[in-house]
Amino acid sequence: MPSAPPLLRVGLTGGIATGKSTVGAALADLGAVVVDADSLVHQLLGAGGSAVAEILSRFGPQVGDESGGIDRAALGRIVFADAQARSRLESLLHPRVRSEANRRFEVAARDRGCRVAVFDAALLVETGAYREFDRLIVTRCAPETQLRRLMARDGLSSSQARARIAAQAPVERKTALADFIIDTDGTVDATVEQTTRVFRKLEKVFGDQFPGER
Repeated sequence: MPSAPPLLRVGLTGGIATGKSTVGAALADLGAVVVDADSLVHQLLGAGGSAVAEILSRFGPQVGDESGGIDRAALGRIVFADAQARSRLESLLHPRVRSEANRRFEVAARDRGCRVAVFDAALLVETGAYREFDRLIVTRCAPETQLRRLMARDGLSSSQARARIAAQAPVERKTALADFIIDTDGTVDATVEQTTRVFRKLEKVFGDQFPGER
């Protein structure tokens, strides 16, 4: 069998509501293949998803929904109250997510000639998964900007939004590990401009790592 095409694998993370989706969309527009972990989880838990039967078996029929998928709110109430249950869920989902992301990366490299593969996930630092990637991009913005965006986006009170932000690793921990930091406090155009500069640097890294693929 032919070997998989070379790829530069890049993790994209950041605190909730810090502009990660905007950066991911810009990277895709620039030619990267971008896979969003949360979208894959939605597919795995939706009607016909490959994880549904095993989750129902492990967590009980009460986490099922009328469509034949998983009720994420019901499942969340279980796993966020029980660290062992959360660990069991992660051990079930994470290998499937990684496998599907890798499949999409390889297809994009082979069929579209993509050189930069980006995995967009909120908890890369918290889980230690950032170590699996060649480079790490972290998005950040001012705390007050993050709070305002999260409240507006999800319809949360200030206390609810602060609790969700506090549940993630501090931004300082994430930026300390980053190869590239994108500040999203400004306009969307300013964020896209920064993202474009980062992408050009990633292309150079690819060329340096795989000189025969220039």
